[in-house]
Amino acid sequence: MKKLLAIATVATMTISPVFAGVLDFVPTGLELGVGVSATSGLNGVVGYINKTRESFWLKRIGVRADFATTKPLKSLINSGIDKYMDDGIEVGDYMSITDGSIESKHLAAMLDFYPFGDTWFLGGWRISGGYVFGDAKIKANLTGNVDELPSQEIQFQLGDTYYKYSGNELNGIAKMKWDFSGPYLGTGFDIGLFGGFKLFVDAGVVFTSKAAELSLDIPTDNLQQSTDGTSWSTVDVAELKTAKAETIKDAQDELDKYKFYPMVKMGFMYRF
Repeated sequence: MKKLLAIATVATMTISPVFAGVLDFVPTGLELGVGVSATSGLNGVVGYINKTRESFWLKRIGVRADFATTKPLKSLINSGIDKYMDDGIEVGDYMSITDGSIESKHLAAMLDFYPFGDTWFLGGWRISGGYVFGDAKIKANLTGNVDELPSQEIQFQLGDTYYKYSGNELNGIAKMKWDFSGPYLGTGFDIGLFGGFKLFVDAGVVFTSKAAELSLDIPTDNLQQSTDGTSWSTVDVAELKTAKAETIKDAQDELDKYKFYPMVKMGFMYRF
């Protein structure tokens, strides 16, 4: 045991100066962080703000590169979606969302302004502006089944035309894609923990010129159509495509009114 303690002591004495030497080359004010974004997944931050400067402005202005992606959390997100949906989320008569997926990522350049400089506690509050490049994709599988009423058929309507599947089943895939690149405005707070470690929180919005884009995939196998709901014939794919486009356009017109993407992030960082 004494030999082990001696070896550990020597190793510590050898490594400590080397580590301290490495830190000498790290600029004061450099910050590295990792966290989670509610709308973009695993979040990473590299920034700089040196609050020990004498200048009124230089100790209040910082810069950050901010990036995030859902890929490292894909399995966790999908399992969370499956658990939340359980047996499905009903969205209409005999219809439910049984499965879904979310993919998102962003890259941002930020300029931070700390109004109170290095003032205790209040010095952690910042106002942030910048530009974000990002996109998000959401997919939901729609299904319908009437096991308890075998004589009942599932019908849906697009425009003035009725549609139904033989076999009392309905299937489809609804998708949403959002290119939310644009200027960012937000606020945040750095909460000191110990040493240079801090807890960071950010909330803001991206003002994008593009709204989310909707799409709907409707399988045509075993699909029938009717204009009066009583006389049925094999689906006309061209007519279905036109009716689907008109329906999506109506929904898209409402969605086009919302051109801001919310961003909420929190995590831990270290400021040298």
